[in-house]
Amino acid sequence: MVEHLRPGVSAKNARVCLFDFDGTISLIRSGWMEVMVPMMVEILLDLNTGESEADLRAVVEDFVWRLTGKQTMYQMIAFAGEISQRGGTPREPLAYKKMYLDRLHARIHDRLEELRRHEVSPDKYLVPGARAAIEALRDRGLRLYLASGTDQPYMREEADLLDVARYFEGRVYGALDDYQSFSKKLLIARLIEASEFAGPEFLGFGDGYVEIENIKEVGGVAVGVATAEPECLTVDEWKRGRLAGVGADFIIPNFLCRGELLAALFANGQ
Repeated sequence: MVEHLRPGVSAKNARVCLFDFDGTISLIRSGWMEVMVPMMVEILLDLNTGESEADLRAVVEDFVWRLTGKQTMYQMIAFAGEISQRGGTPREPLAYKKMYLDRLHARIHDRLEELRRHEVSPDKYLVPGARAAIEALRDRGLRLYLASGTDQPYMREEADLLDVARYFEGRVYGALDDYQSFSKKLLIARLIEASEFAGPEFLGFGDGYVEIENIKEVGGVAVGVATAEPECLTVDEWKRGRLAGVGADFIIPNFLCRGELLAALFANGQ
């Protein structure tokens, strides 16, 4: 279940582990692309540029994927740019973000409510095996960070509802209103600049372009979680190709393979 893209790569020197949240650990927002992409395509179609729905979907999917892992605002800024390029007059990116969140929250409302009312186990909305994998990495002594492009208040509530926030001991970060003041890249840079960790001491898990790229830029080891949602039992080949293309060292469909994964990550380690 573990695909080794770069044989010989090891995280035996890792001291810190950065987890993405949505799609890597949490499934609460599973299907978010099925909300964001059609919304954007719908608006672009109204510009009557002569482009087909399929053509516009390809354009939108490309920049949405490329910016996945960054704050949602960046996807909306890119979207506004696509409208301008086609001769339209875009609204403020924040307006598109609100439109998207309204649609997304309607989709996930029932999931949140059954978690708030304790009607289901939190593990229903976790990528399979995620909790045990997080606990295993914590028990190895790694300092764990959780970071997301989702707005921080929502993301922190969802991490609490899933009963995973406690593993990170307050190191839980989401998007801020001042979207330029926080990113996964900035978090990594700050930890390095504070001399807490060196780049090769980073291990990262993510299902998006951004977190894999950020970890690889500093010389860390990156695991691409290319899970086919919502069942999360097999690899999504579309995700896999993009995660591999940006430098992932390993690809997994979920965390049920944690024994094999940890053996591969910490080969020749302690």
